[in-house]
Parts: sequence; structure tokens; C-alpha cells
Amino acid sequence: MYFLMANLSFLDFFYATTTVPKMLSGLIMEDKKISFQGCIAQLYMFHFMGCTEAMLLTSMSYDRYVAICNPLRYQILMARAACLQLAFTSWLIGSLYSMSHTIRTSRLPFCKMNRITHFICDIKPLLKLACTDTHLNESLVNIVTGSLGFITFVMIIISYTFIGIHLQNIRSEQGRSKAFSTCTSHLTVVLLFFGTAFCTYLSPVTKDSLEQDRITAILFTVITPALNPIIYALRNKEVKKAFRRRYFIKWIKSICD
Repeated sequence: MYFLMANLSFLDFFYATTTVPKMLSGLIMEDKKISFQGCIAQLYMFHFMGCTEAMLLTSMSYDRYVAICNPLRYQILMARAACLQLAFTSWLIGSLYSMSHTIRTSRLPFCKMNRITHFICDIKPLLKLACTDTHLNESLVNIVTGSLGFITFVMIIISYTFIGIHLQNIRSEQGRSKAFSTCTSHLTVVLLFFGTAFCTYLSPVTKDSLEQDRITAILFTVITPALNPIIYALRNKEVKKAFRRRYFIKWIKSICD
């Protein structure tokens, strides 16, 4: 679990650094220019990190399923080799997915105005600038992204369905709550991530949808990566104990002073 969480933390760090620095420079320093090569690079990294996060969240749901439903076989099923394979597959699929969209988008002819109605270089705003029919590109984005998102989301739902069935067989209410408490952090992150992703990439390209995309993009490029460490940390007993101990010591010192 901690190995996959480390991958997720590493990913969230680079996910935020892909978009936030350029966004802040545009807001604070009003440096809103970006080169075509920089735009394509940002597009690749943005979708690479996004797809990889979806795959990692799916792997983490499988980890929770094994830990709760097959605890005696957990060390075998989730051995180091299995964890490495899950992580490597997640990063590989994310890279291939992003590369397919990036190459297809970079080959479009852009002869209209060069002003993107977004704070990041995403596929839909770039398609609006192309001076050719982009219906095929738009359909492929919806089909590929929708299929990938749907498959990963269904796999997560299946894992939690089996977990729910297993929890019903636990007679102790304390045992059920303890087992389910290990899943609440992951479920929260899943709902935040997939909810905003589906709203963004399964809607047609219109002026109103692009405005909505800017709002939802802030959620999964800034807020979600920032919330993930907090969500997982507050569910960790060791972190909560350290947090309480730290502020308890400060409280004692303030009284003594």
C-alpha cells in the first residue's frame, strides 16, 4: 500500500508542477505566452500524469481488495514483484495514452488565432484553434479517454463490491468499521479524480464546455493533488499521533510561558 502511495505522491508532485508554475506566472507576472513546443510538452505531461493516476488508483483498489478479502495471502499476492509490475504498467499505459493524443494533436494545422481559452495546453482548447475538421480527433478523445476512464472506474467498483460483500460476512461491527476505514481515503480520492475527469472529457467541445473545463481543471490539477497527501495522512494513525503530540507539546509550552 505504501509503495503505491509513494508512486501517487511522486505523481501528484509532478502533476501540479506541470501546470501550476505557468499558471501562477500568468496570474502574477502576466507572462501568458508559451511556445508551441512548450505547449505540446505540457499537453503530454498533463495527460501522462492524469492517465497514470487513474491506473494507480485502480491498482490501489486491488491492493485494498487483497488486504481485506485475502489477508492471509496478502504477502504473496502483493509481493514486491507484483507491486513493481502494477506501478510499471500504470506508468507505461499513461505514457502510451498521452503520446497517442500528443502526436495526433501536434500534427494539426494551426492557422487561426493563437490564443488558448484555458490556463493550460489541453486537447479541447487546441482543437478549437485548428484550421481543419477536428471531429475525428474530438471523437477519438471522447472514445479513448471515456473507455479508459470507464474501464478503470468499473474495475474499482468491482473491487469495492467484493469488499462490501466480504464486510457483510464480518459479524463484529468494530471489525467492519476498522476494515472499511482503510478504504475511505482511497474512495474520496477516486470520487474527486474521476468525477472531474468525466465532466471534462466526455462533454462536446463548445464555448460553455470550455468555460466549465477551466473550473474543473483547477480541481484535478491543483486542488486534488494538494488534497491527496492530506486525505491519506489524516487516515494514518501514526501521522495523527505525531500531529496531536506536536500540537500538545506546543499547547503545554504556551501554558508554561
